[in-house]
Amino acid sequence: MLEVEERKPQERLHERFSQVIELLQRHRLIEEQVARQGSDNQERVEELVQQQHLAELQQKLTELHPADIAYILEALPLADRLTVWQLVRAESDGDILLEVSDSVRETLIADMDEHEIIAATKDLDADELADLAPELPRDVVQGLMESLDEQQRERVRSALSYEDEQVGAIMDFEMVTIREDVTLEVVLRYLRRLKELPDQTDKLFVVDMAGILKGVLPIKRLLVNDPERMVHEVMADDPVTFYPDEDGSFAAQAFERYNLVSAPVIEKSGKLIGRLTVDEMVDLIREESESEVLSRAGLREEEDIFASVWKSLKNRWAWLAINLVTAFVASRVIGLFEDSIEKLVALAALMPIVAGIGGNSGNQTITMIVRAMALDQLSTGNTSRLMRKELGVALINGVIWGSVIGLVAWLLYDSWSLGMVMTAAMTLNLLLAALMGVIIPMTMVRLGRDPALGSSVLITAMTDSGGFFIFLGLATVFLL
Repeated sequence: MLEVEERKPQERLHERFSQVIELLQRHRLIEEQVARQGSDNQERVEELVQQQHLAELQQKLTELHPADIAYILEALPLADRLTVWQLVRAESDGDILLEVSDSVRETLIADMDEHEIIAATKDLDADELADLAPELPRDVVQGLMESLDEQQRERVRSALSYEDEQVGAIMDFEMVTIREDVTLEVVLRYLRRLKELPDQTDKLFVVDMAGILKGVLPIKRLLVNDPERMVHEVMADDPVTFYPDEDGSFAAQAFERYNLVSAPVIEKSGKLIGRLTVDEMVDLIREESESEVLSRAGLREEEDIFASVWKSLKNRWAWLAINLVTAFVASRVIGLFEDSIEKLVALAALMPIVAGIGGNSGNQTITMIVRAMALDQLSTGNTSRLMRKELGVALINGVIWGSVIGLVAWLLYDSWSLGMVMTAAMTLNLLLAALMGVIIPMTMVRLGRDPALGSSVLITAMTDSGGFFIFLGLATVFLL
């Protein structure tokens, strides 16, 4: 096997990315030289070399998949990003816009005029157009809608009528439907007349004359059964179905649970209106995962790593301000015990340990609770049991690891009473962390907020302030 074939896709992508960076650097170098040269002949030579580098770069981009180009664009500073974007083939623009993150997509669309945007998006499917429409200028969307046929226009309107995370907003309208009263041979002849099948087609949808879903015919059943058999004899009449107003996260869990590749979307009447596919579910899961990570850190949205300072500042300042307030509270807690710290300097060295371990334990609890909420595993009936379980884990961990650090404190400072205080403080702070790890996300849900939003900031604030107060309070009472 050739060496190129043996490389992993990610390694090949990194190699292509390095090549793009090298060509961009040459391009910038030639630009600087042209700007400094005074000779017309020299300038023309430099421009020819520059055009050669751009042509080579364009050839490299032509060989890449739109998703790989999107990866490269996200990893480039704005000036280089726009240079590469101008070299991309026009027929790939729409697919690339779908692949890049929202923040990067904004910079690319800002660099396009109305005609370029319409040309890039006119061949996209209805669900893809609906995904891009909220970020396009209003007059562009209007012009784009006018260029569509009536069926496509109605599909786009339908997708836009649902919220971003609902099934109706992410469903695909491209699918193959058949009748139940025909033979498999008729179905095979029908498929052969089609130019191509929609992506992720693992089953055909069986409907009646009114469009009501009767079942699905998996492709594998179509291929292995006698062509003379009727569709209704071999179809599955109890497929997993979804309604357009259902939450996309629920659909993603069902895809994972039942190993689905595609599934029908129906109205309450049973009429087939679209389908979900596994690639859409993978995108949804990735976006939710990224959103949860950002939310835990207090970031409101995905951020372009090369965004302007002001734009990044607007995305980050809110929870930093909250963190500043909580840090001030923690400092005032320490200030209450200044006299104790002056009399026993060891307290200053040991108190960060209590707070740090508590914060880590609280983050573990919050992660478990938020995950349970995302999977709908948490209900009013099992909340108290979960609370007892987390407190039990915290108690055991506090006794074990508190004893360990208490023993270390005893050996370091030759004070068994300090070791006992350290053990007690560690145990109590872990119990506090477990309690807050359950209460914080539940409170956020009751307030109608994302349970992961700023949870890391809040739990750290609680365990820091609480840990300092518990440890220094116990030390003041029992040691001083």
